[in-house]
Amino acid sequence: MKQENGPCETCVNYVYDEEYEYYSCLVNLDEDEMYRFLSGNTHLCPYYKQDDEYAVVRKQI
Repeated sequence: MKQENGPCETCVNYVYDEEYEYYSCLVNLDEDEMYRFLSGNTHLCPYYKQDDEYAVVRKQI
């Protein structure tokens, strides 16, 4: 069962490249996945992982 994921902007794999001055996905996407990424249809991305900067803090408590 696939779960619906959030937008790329909240994914840990979506990072800003300062050299080229744009955001990109760090995952090596195949042709179909790249098409979905470029078309904005990424709601079922299998590589989506929410960028949760407080996860480490919660584990320490």
